[in-house]
Amino acid sequence: QVQMVESGGGLVQVGGSLRLSCAASGSIFSINAMGWYRQAPGKQRELVALITSGGRTNYADSVKGRFTVSGDNAKNTVTLQMNSLNAEDTAVYFCNAWATTTQALGVTRAYWGQGTQVTVSS
Repeated sequence: QVQMVESGGGLVQVGGSLRLSCAASGSIFSINAMGWYRQAPGKQRELVALITSGGRTNYADSVKGRFTVSGDNAKNTVTLQMNSLNAEDTAVYFCNAWATTTQALGVTRAYWGQGTQVTVSS
């Protein structure tokens, strides 16, 4: 199995910055991509940003120019630097990895962290 451990959420004022980190561990054979999703109260979970093992990135339109995702393939980690935060960024942020384990080499599936709260106050 794969364990995902997140850190870095918290309370910040509008215009401030936060940095989220996530590390994947366990019986990992390979990781195709890692990223971050978020879910605000009453809303569906949505993609925030992801990075592939090859370094390609994808961002939600709402965060382009403000958030930066980076990854370390050797350490199986992903980081989300969030700048110019606004109230609409308030949500629970979930780390995600598309991974293959050594126990199931033919299967690539999504693994999730437990979520970390980000609250932006005005």
